[in-house]
Amino acid sequence: MQFLMSVMIWIAGAFITAAIFISSFLIKNAPFPIRGRQKLIHKQCFWWSDALIALNPFWKVSVEGLENIDHSKTYVIVANHESLADIIIIYQTRMYFKWVAKEELLKVPLIGGLLRMNDHVMLSRDDLGSIKEAYRKAIEFLRAGTSMLFFPEGTRSSTDMMGEFKNGAFKLAIKESMPILPIYIGGTREAIPKGGFIFKTKVSGRIVVLPPIETAGFKVADYARLRDMVRGRLEELKSSRAVAVKDQN
Repeated sequence: MQFLMSVMIWIAGAFITAAIFISSFLIKNAPFPIRGRQKLIHKQCFWWSDALIALNPFWKVSVEGLENIDHSKTYVIVANHESLADIIIIYQTRMYFKWVAKEELLKVPLIGGLLRMNDHVMLSRDDLGSIKEAYRKAIEFLRAGTSMLFFPEGTRSSTDMMGEFKNGAFKLAIKESMPILPIYIGGTREAIPKGGFIFKTKVSGRIVVLPPIETAGFKVADYARLRDMVRGRLEELKSSRAVAVKDQN
């Protein structure tokens, strides 16, 4: 039963992802003016996220703290990273943003195409020139009023411990005087099967949008203090969830 259900989930997910790619492609390449073209392409990911979550009986996602988002403001969004599923469920925030993501994701079927359709910022982690170019593009987007989303761990954490945060997002926020918007993602580690395709475990994903942190009082040299402050707030939520799960068991 799990085998058949998993096969159906993957097939349906592929069709849904293909559909959003086609809709995004048509909007991006329409030969007539479309007001807010980029935002309209981005909004296709909202129904994509809704559909993928709804079709998977193994997934349950809760969203908290949406009142902390001011959609008229530009943020440097910082989120912890547990799973590829994070890319899907983060759209439940209904925010307009661009990713700063690793180039390897461009190789993922259909997902890579969606990243290109949305003009997200891609970088190669081992290439200093690529990293500098990515941050240059991120600055351009921020100054144009588009929020940028970072996973400062750099990659998915391989354990239950949150990885160390890299400095780039925090230096960028201070230099550009942009508020940091911390987002906690929890419970998604087992959302996508590792080493196979069969869904076996029901997961309860959780997104918590924390109050933004203004950077006006920080100097560039204070980036480590800002980084540790944000990581500490996200770590508190991770620790509280771990305690809650332990108590339930």
